Amino acid sequence: MADEERDAERPADRLRVLDPEREPAAIKALTHPLRVRLLGLLRMDGPATASELAARTGESSASTSYHLRVLAKYAFVAEAEHRDSRERRWRAVHEVTTWDHAAMDASPVGREFTGKMARRQVAHLGELLGWYEAAKAAGRLGRDWLEPSGITDLMPLLTPESLTELKQTFEDKLEELTARDAGQARAEKVAVVFAGLPIVGPGVRDEGAGAPESGVPESGVSESGGAAGAGGSVEADSAAGEGGSAEAGGSAEAGAAAPRRVRGYTHD
Repeated sequence: MADEERDAERPADRLRVLDPEREPAAIKALTHPLRVRLLGLLRMDGPATASELAARTGESSASTSYHLRVLAKYAFVAEAEHRDSRERRWRAVHEVTTWDHAAMDASPVGREFTGKMARRQVAHLGELLGWYEAAKAAGRLGRDWLEPSGITDLMPLLTPESLTELKQTFEDKLEELTARDAGQARAEKVAVVFAGLPIVGPGVRDEGAGAPESGVPESGVSESGGAAGAGGSVEADSAAGEGGSAEAGGSAEAGAAAPRRVRGYTHD
């Protein structure tokens, strides 16, 4: 594929900002698990036909075609450049979906969306861990990747202000490193998850109390050799000044290295 054609098929805008007040139907449409998966595949692997996506998801082409049309109705996907007149190819319009946590929490549709999306992101992390372990077992992963890759599970005591600072520092550093490594031959797509989830409940602070019923792990730190999710949740600055303006076509500046001061976002 020529560079000009490849550029034409890249998402035109970096971010799709969801607003539950102005586009509840679009958010509702995205709660369907197959639509989220199709959108994630198009974002990760580039344009594809309904038949190609059906083969990768185990669904029928009629099903993937229908759900792609729904995604197109709400401007999540659009038709891509066709290789011939017999096929209909689809591309993701944006690279990342983002939202304002407070606005979503105030809306029943928004609460349903963020809950389902978080669980989808956790499930996707499991898939990514499997891909990582398979690549490592097959010798496809260079030894220089072994030490920096992995999953870390920590449970520090932080104030809301400190968690906000941690998120901002994470985003700033991610943007800096992404810009630095752009065009590097050794650079690979790395799945990254950042989660900041306050655990509030009886016994959580008590020494020896163990995990609450929700299944929060007792351990403070664990390392289990997996790369975190391309479909992972990175919830940035929940107190920052950039609100989530709606969009059936709105966006942030195209080509930005990483989302800036958004409050929640996902690659799926």
